[in-house]
Amino acid sequence: MSSARPSGPFRIGDRVQLTGPKGKLHTTTLRAGGELHTHHGVLRHEQLIGSPDGSVHTNSGGHEYLALRPLLRDFVMSMPRGAAIVYPKDAAMIVTQADIFPGAVVVEAGVGSGALSLSLLRAIGSEGRLHSFERREEFADVAKGNVETFFGEVPETWSVHLGDLAEELENVVEPGTVDRVVLDMLAPWECMETVAEALTPGGVVICYIATATQLSRVAEHIRNLGVFTDPEASETMVRGWHVEGLAVRPDHRMVAHTGFLLTARRLAPGAIAPEVKRRASKTSFSDADVEAWTPGAVGDRQITDKNLRKRVRDAEKHAAAARIAAAANQISEDEN
Repeated sequence: MSSARPSGPFRIGDRVQLTGPKGKLHTTTLRAGGELHTHHGVLRHEQLIGSPDGSVHTNSGGHEYLALRPLLRDFVMSMPRGAAIVYPKDAAMIVTQADIFPGAVVVEAGVGSGALSLSLLRAIGSEGRLHSFERREEFADVAKGNVETFFGEVPETWSVHLGDLAEELENVVEPGTVDRVVLDMLAPWECMETVAEALTPGGVVICYIATATQLSRVAEHIRNLGVFTDPEASETMVRGWHVEGLAVRPDHRMVAHTGFLLTARRLAPGAIAPEVKRRASKTSFSDADVEAWTPGAVGDRQITDKNLRKRVRDAEKHAAAARIAAAANQISEDEN
């Protein structure tokens, strides 16, 4: 796998993050004859090509811009999106809570725009394997373009499968061979039996869930299966702080709720987990209660076909630029 953050001077095809007046960010792909136009003036790409990471450049209007290669979090927040992304704060918690390790065999559904795939691919290293499932071909195309743009190639450790996880997983992996399963879908309870069959004993399933109704339903479904440990739920909130001299205070805005994380581990065949003693609460319910609590239409966010086609084109354009950069880098290494 290519380095996700190449070092050395900026080259044609590199993605560059420019911080301008008042801290506004601009992300651009360097090209011959390219220019960044803002209401503050024009910054020519030739000024950036060949300069070091972390350099400062002045545009035609006399305004200074700090040039840096984007970090993974920066890239994720600015890349083309087909579906809603898993935010960096949640991706970091998924990698940690699920213990995604180098060499792991990981299954992901759905792939969305590829934001989480980037973190998972980094975590499994060159010896691992990531199987990503996506129902919509357009979303898969956006994800492939974003991953290729970031890594400079499509990693050999990654496979994207079109179709429903519940129907296709058994055709892709052998039973009991998957170390981790990450589910980012509307109804994860629909494929939990298939996930249990694929996971190795002790393996982890982690679900990224948007609403409390979905959280309740998948948690109870996991408990009823009897083949997992008792599920644990959490959410992550990030609050920045303003620190300037003695002016130290929390920021007025924060990245609050984006989703819940629910984790459980696969029991060994035939094992029965010890009963978890809980304080009395509203734990009795019927199937009708569950359906009323989580109606069939759980609010899938829709995107127009026209908008989606544009995002696919954007992702493919960035991927093509990444291929140019990778080829130029290879030629430079061969010459040296």
